[in-house]
Amino acid sequence: MSSVGFEVLAVLLLLGVLGFAVLRPRRLPEAVAAVPAAGLLVTVGAVSPPEAWAEVRQLLPVVGFLAAVLVLAQLCADEGLFTAAGQWLGSACAGRPTRLLGGVFLVASLVTAVLSLDATVVLLTPVVFATAARAGARPRPHVYASAHLANAASLLLPVSNLTNLLAFAASGLTFTRFTLLMAPSWLFVIALEYAVFRWVFRADLAVTTAPPERAEPVRVPVFALGVLALTLAGFVVTSFAGLPPAWAALAGALVLGGRALARKRTTVGALLGSAGPLFCLFVLALGVVVKAVVVHGLDTAVGAVLPLGRSLPELLTVAATAALLANLINNLPAVLALLPIVSPGGSGPVLAALIGVNLGPNLTYVGSLATLLWRRVLHEHDADAGLRLFTRLGLWTVPLGLLGATMALWAMLLTVGG
Repeated sequence: MSSVGFEVLAVLLLLGVLGFAVLRPRRLPEAVAAVPAAGLLVTVGAVSPPEAWAEVRQLLPVVGFLAAVLVLAQLCADEGLFTAAGQWLGSACAGRPTRLLGGVFLVASLVTAVLSLDATVVLLTPVVFATAARAGARPRPHVYASAHLANAASLLLPVSNLTNLLAFAASGLTFTRFTLLMAPSWLFVIALEYAVFRWVFRADLAVTTAPPERAEPVRVPVFALGVLALTLAGFVVTSFAGLPPAWAALAGALVLGGRALARKRTTVGALLGSAGPLFCLFVLALGVVVKAVVVHGLDTAVGAVLPLGRSLPELLTVAATAALLANLINNLPAVLALLPIVSPGGSGPVLAALIGVNLGPNLTYVGSLATLLWRRVLHEHDADAGLRLFTRLGLWTVPLGLLGATMALWAMLLTVGG
């Protein structure tokens, strides 16, 4: 088969895998489609076995971290961390929807940054539903905020998103340098999102549907918070030691998991299940499929038009291209495809691409797997995930967010280097 034939086959298989992940017929795991697709591409020679193994080996540390942080987030939920966050939100808002929205922005931004966007979507969104109901507020502004912040607020730390981990590995930066460079972009995007939400949902925020329930006393899970703080410190220590951040996440998961097992609050099987083994397998297989797409034409096509400098126009071009690609093929395949192309340009283009793949998915449902998970949570609560409203919010926040966040990154690169 010619290179063109391989490219066509790889693209068709990638679209098929992504379509399966979106629809999930009979709730089958995403790996059901991704693993055979990767196997077929290796069998026909679109990707050689050494290339496939090299891709899997490169992704293993990232996927290992993903598994560890999924376990850590679930254990934090079992310890009552998200319930306590909901109680604090209910107490702080005092029946005022605008206060509740501000609290949701604060909590969702911190949860996304420290425990990753999946924790915000899967574990925090149900708490937001319950808290809005107790506060007598319309839930729509607050649950849409959790979706937008799961993507937009994942810019801060290398551990906030799977895409961040991939970019972090390609950037050559330390944990603290990455965070320093991305902090102004993170703050700008959150402020922009808040301003847009206050305006778009002004009618919802002016109404309370019922008198607020009496706020419950906040029961803070001190042990879980302590482990989280030490885990976050561990991310910094492992970075300076040249170790993958997965070791710090694993240590935190082992401490909370060992405590839960000792108290018979969980089982080994439940812990393994919370690691999402089939989703991790999906990520590895998806990497092989994307590898085939890249090596048979995408790298040449994108590389011919994508600049690798650090000027503001060049960084904006990279960010916009990444956002467009994320909405066409999903953000995870997009970053897998772009990093080999932009990484020779250094940390500037890599972080600009990260801004694009993290902010871009707020424009369409298919832009990120987190958004698809959020839609499932809404359906479970019999809530409408309207395409028109989601797109309207995206049209206001994504272009302005890309512009402001990239300008902030450019300013930081000029000021502190990278």
